[in-house]
Amino acid sequence: TLARDRFGEKPLYWGWAGRTLVFGSEVRALRAHPAFSGTIDRSALATYVQLGYVSGQRSIFEEVERVSPASYLTFALGDARPRVQSYWSPRDAAASAQASPIRDADAIDAVDGLLAEVIPSRLEADVPLGAFLSGGIDSSVVVAYAQAATSSPLRTFTMGFDDERYDETDDARAVAKHLGTDHTEVTVTGDDALAVVDLLASIYDEPFADPSQIPTYLMCRLARREVTVALSGDGGDELFLGYDRYRWARDAWRVHRMLPPSVRAASGRGLEAVKAGTRVGDTSFRGRPLAQTSERLSRVLRARGPGSFYRALNSHWSNPAALVGAPPAEDWTALTAGWTFPEAAAVVDTVAYLPDDILVKVDRAAMASSLETRAPLLDARLFELAWSLPVDARLDGRTGKRVLRDALYRRVPRGLVDRPKRGFGVPLARWLRGPLKAWGSDLLSEERLRRDALFDVAMVRRAWDEHQSGVANHEYRLWDVLMFQAWAREGTR
Repeated sequence: TLARDRFGEKPLYWGWAGRTLVFGSEVRALRAHPAFSGTIDRSALATYVQLGYVSGQRSIFEEVERVSPASYLTFALGDARPRVQSYWSPRDAAASAQASPIRDADAIDAVDGLLAEVIPSRLEADVPLGAFLSGGIDSSVVVAYAQAATSSPLRTFTMGFDDERYDETDDARAVAKHLGTDHTEVTVTGDDALAVVDLLASIYDEPFADPSQIPTYLMCRLARREVTVALSGDGGDELFLGYDRYRWARDAWRVHRMLPPSVRAASGRGLEAVKAGTRVGDTSFRGRPLAQTSERLSRVLRARGPGSFYRALNSHWSNPAALVGAPPAEDWTALTAGWTFPEAAAVVDTVAYLPDDILVKVDRAAMASSLETRAPLLDARLFELAWSLPVDARLDGRTGKRVLRDALYRRVPRGLVDRPKRGFGVPLARWLRGPLKAWGSDLLSEERLRRDALFDVAMVRRAWDEHQSGVANHEYRLWDVLMFQAWAREGTR
């Protein structure tokens, strides 16, 4: 029997190498078997270039699968396929919680009380313990409740950037000062990224293309100099509807449902014409170039239902089948039926984005740094409480995580944390035109792409050339292919 934790904080792979059942927490352990063939699963590859990570039960290899979160596999002698059973389901748990709703008037006290119980319970350690602190809501909640439960200053760590559009060190420093933590911060430059970029392929075991993996690894390495265990705020966005795209998608989905298909299609084509490198395309809209926002809106307007709407909202390459020669494997239609769109997206994110991107990013970086990480917000009781709240208590007209914010305001002044969500972004577009340009040019050379024969060469080269000339910003699309190419090269060494 093989079993995996509830939210997927730790990985578990299994497969057959000849007649031998092999399993482990790393794919490289399975690859070490002499009968391992290493055939790339092109459908998994298509999902990867669509989302930036391999998702679901598939792995990047045809003969390797993942044990899904909150499930266990039982193997019987002579059976090629195991019996799969789930011991918990985010969808079922959310639906059950909604059947016993909590009044909005009681929400803050309920969340505050449970946080004061859950977070201190994750502080037990016989080694030095600290926490990541970005200055955002989730990490500030974890640090505030953890510091209140300890008698000595908690060690906190922040990673900043030399580009002020992405830097949150001032915000984190203000929260740390108010709470009285022992705070450390470091600034990441493009040269720092270049120094570690070749390590990423071995750190992440499978191809993985979340650009914030760079500062995440550097922050884990920084924290490990002082502590052995670090707390993170992962899970807060999924539980309390914190991602900006939930609010954005809620409004876009309302428009989507009102417009006839012909109007949506025509509007989508018109928005697609807004290009970067033009006066209109480079106009700032909600902190981003209008070309980026219009491209996303173009895709979602042409979506045909909730499942395809979710894919359009989160896709990097809009036509992954053309890029890699196979369609993506994932289908979220069943998950998104019967919910408001923000709720449906949060359920899918809990099943896919959280375990396959967010938790992978932190866990692999931490393990490579000999650091243990804990995510106190990923508690089943907190999940059920969050889903028993009215949607408006989590996602109001202006921002997400309303009730979580209100609980935090009891411990941190509103002015220190009440600001637009930034996420853990990096200046990747600039790095790819600067310090990472030579590295990327080598990995995406026409000769190398043709030799590997996994990607449509013309599509990749066009994206690279347009990005370098400034005609378009293809940072995420290019990072997908770059991280795969770096991973493939690492596997041949």
